[in-house]
Amino acid sequence: MSYISGARSVPDEQVRIASTKMDGIGPKKAIQVRYQLGISENIKIRELTKYQIDQIEQMIGQDHVVHWELKRGERADIERLISISRYRGIRHQDGSPLRGQRTHTNARTCRKLIRK
Repeated sequence: MSYISGARSVPDEQVRIASTKMDGIGPKKAIQVRYQLGISENIKIRELTKYQIDQIEQMIGQDHVVHWELKRGERADIERLISISRYRGIRHQDGSPLRGQRTHTNARTCRKLIRK
């Protein structure tokens, strides 16, 4: 079990599939990274050398926003909404649904948190 850019990767998976397990990397970006580094499409994670894994991490770190940077950005956006007292920010703060969902009979988890 190895870690690439903070995401755990299974040794028996293809590089293309294992790359999509990282937050911020989808199928298209995974194929682009693999193509730019010249890695064949059927190679598995366990067949990669340490140098190739380092290259993948470097390429992803330079060109893409992934893992903790992505989560930090999302959290900063939510904090901004809360600080300017936007409706969405208030709903985030309360733990209520944000996008107009029904709360009278649904959203039980949110209501359970509010009641306590």
